[in-house]
Amino acid sequence: QGLLVESGGGLVQAGGSLRLSCVAPTDTFKNYVLGWFRQAPGKEREFVVAISWNGGRTVYTDSVQGRFTIIRDNSKNALYLQMNNLEVEDTAVYYCAADVTRFRAQVPSRELRNYGYWGKGTQVTVSS
Repeated sequence: QGLLVESGGGLVQAGGSLRLSCVAPTDTFKNYVLGWFRQAPGKEREFVVAISWNGGRTVYTDSVQGRFTIIRDNSKNALYLQMNNLEVEDTAVYYCAADVTRFRAQVPSRELRNYGYWGKGTQVTVSS
């Protein structure tokens, strides 16, 4: 089992909601930025949202702003992504990842290259 394990993906109609979870078996990442990325078929992996180590700062990509919410619970070593008003364009494999390059960073990074730990992903499919 990996250090990050996602769950909660599935098939949903456009306009519907899903809640993704990502759990780590230990508190390894409690002092680091966590983020969600996604990769659609035939496309590169892209940044979705990230959250600072204490949850005080979040950064969203424009296309999900106002529809998605990232939450972390360090007491449970867990990260969540609440996705509302889903669109067909949101269809992708969603990955959680940890940026361990900066201890207790206040500003989450959007850069994929900064994230060194990844889960295996969970499929989200939005039908029209």
